[in-house]
Amino acid sequence: MFDTVMWGGLSYFMALPFFCAAAVCAFFNHRMIVKAGRFLVHALHQKRLFSGFSITRQRCKFFVLLLFLLVLFVGLMRPQWGKCEQIVIQEGRDLIIALDISKSMRVTDFKPNRLDFSKLKIKALLSKLECERVGLILFSGSAFIQCPLTRDYNAFIQFLDQVDVELIASGTTATDRALVKAVEMFGDVDGRENKLVILMSDGEDFSTDFGWAQQRAKEANLRVITYGVGSTEGAPIPHFNQFGQPAGHEHEDDGKIALSRLDSKKLESIAKQFAGKYVKSTYDDGDIDKIVDFVSSFEREKYQDQQTVSLFEERYPWFVGAAAVLYALEWLL
Repeated sequence: MFDTVMWGGLSYFMALPFFCAAAVCAFFNHRMIVKAGRFLVHALHQKRLFSGFSITRQRCKFFVLLLFLLVLFVGLMRPQWGKCEQIVIQEGRDLIIALDISKSMRVTDFKPNRLDFSKLKIKALLSKLECERVGLILFSGSAFIQCPLTRDYNAFIQFLDQVDVELIASGTTATDRALVKAVEMFGDVDGRENKLVILMSDGEDFSTDFGWAQQRAKEANLRVITYGVGSTEGAPIPHFNQFGQPAGHEHEDDGKIALSRLDSKKLESIAKQFAGKYVKSTYDDGDIDKIVDFVSSFEREKYQDQQTVSLFEERYPWFVGAAAVLYALEWLL
C-alpha cells in the first residue's frame, strides 16, 4: 500500500523551518518548567505542595506536542497513496476561429501585419479561455480546416504558427466559404446547441453565394463574432515575388496602387445577421476581453468524450485528524 507515496503539497516544505523553530521553543519551554519546579520545591515535597505538577506529565506534554507538530507538517504535505479511478466529465463550449489569409492580410497598418497581428490575438484569446474546444479554419478564395476542434491548445498553436498567406493561392476573400466550412465542421459534432464562430478578417469580401451560405449558417444556428483587423484609412497591399521577398505593391487594373481598408460595416452586418458581436482590433487586450465575455455568456455543455483517470487518494485528512487529537490531548495533560 505504501510502495508509492506522492506528495501533493510540496510547496509547504518551505514551512519546515517554522516547525523546527516551534519544536525548539517547545523544548526550551519544557526545560524551563522542569528546572523551575525542581528549584522551587524538593522532589520529595512536590506531590504535597504542587499536587497538579508532575515532571513525568510535563515530559508527556512535551513529546505529545512534538508529535503534534510532526503529524501536522506531514498532513500539510498532503501524502497520497493508493489509486482510484474516476470518470472525468468535462464541460465547455465549441469555438471555431475562421482566419482570413487573403493577400490584403499582408497590409502593415497593424504591426507587423494584419495576419501576424491576428495570430498574436488568437494566442492571447487562448490564454484567457477555460475548457473550450477550439478549431481553426483558414479562408481566402476557398476555405479548409487547419485544425479540428481540440482542447489541446499547444497543438492548436503549432497549427496556427504554420499559417501563411501562401497556403491558399487566391488573393480574394470569400466569407461564404468560411461559413459553409464552419457549418460542415459543426455537423460532425452531435448535440451541440451553442455553435460559436469567430470570423477574423479585414472585411473585404468577394463572396459569390453569400445568401446560400447565410441560410445554411442560420439553419445550423451559428453565432458569429466578427473581429475586424485593420484601419479605416487603409494601406497599400504589399507584393512579394516568387521567392517570398517584398517587391513593391499590388496594383489595380488601372495601374493605381491597390489599397486595403477595414470594412467595419460589412463585419457589423454579418455579426448582426447571426446574433453575434462585432469587435474592432486594438493593441491592448480590450478587444480580446470583449470576445471572452461574449463567449462566456453562453452556457457550457458536456463533451461526449468522457475520460477515466487514475488518481492517488488523498490521505492528509487522517493526519490532520490525528493532529487535532494530539493537540487536545496535550491541552488535557
